[in-house]
Amino acid sequence: MIFCDFDGTITNSDNIIAIMKKYAPAEWDKLKNQVLTQEISIREGVGKMFSLLPSNQKEAITSYILEHAEIREGFAEFVAYTKKQQIPLFIVSGGIDFFVEPLLKDFVSEDVVYCNKSDFSKDTITILWPHSCDDACVNDCGCCKPSIIRKLANEETYKIVIGDSITDLQAAKLADKVIARDFLIEKCLEDSIPFDSFENFFDVIKILEKQEVQI
Repeated sequence: MIFCDFDGTITNSDNIIAIMKKYAPAEWDKLKNQVLTQEISIREGVGKMFSLLPSNQKEAITSYILEHAEIREGFAEFVAYTKKQQIPLFIVSGGIDFFVEPLLKDFVSEDVVYCNKSDFSKDTITILWPHSCDDACVNDCGCCKPSIIRKLANEETYKIVIGDSITDLQAAKLADKVIARDFLIEKCLEDSIPFDSFENFFDVIKILEKQEVQI
């Protein structure tokens, strides 16, 4: 099974960061740094960042992301490759439904997408957490990728994790193979987690083609 991150992995840049840079007041940056240094949990940081944004900006924020987000080169070919090879592909994202789902709708079905949800009914944006940590995780992940892996895979499953940031680190610790870029490379090096690096999904296909996996 392949468990692939979305922001900064499938897309060329992190959409939450793009939203904050465009719409949030300055205090968002401190929250981001606290998440990256693991001073606060991902769930706490992301929740607080979005609580800085008025709900009445929903249409503007959504339009901005859908217009500016870029899908990483080779992703469509990668999805086709996994289907041809009959490798189950799941998108596990700390991103939010209002931009993750429309950006992915031309590539994969919604039933393989696991992400956070949003509530615009209050004055500021509230993030909902339908995929919270199970009893085996104490990291307060928000969208808990290790919990999703434990739910979908078993001990015999060969697990491949593809990601780029701190939000993918705990999933990488459960993987049989890690395909990493950007900040996740630094964290894998720190924690002595073996990985292959990639810049686009054509690289990922080449890595998988070299991998002998029992499906």
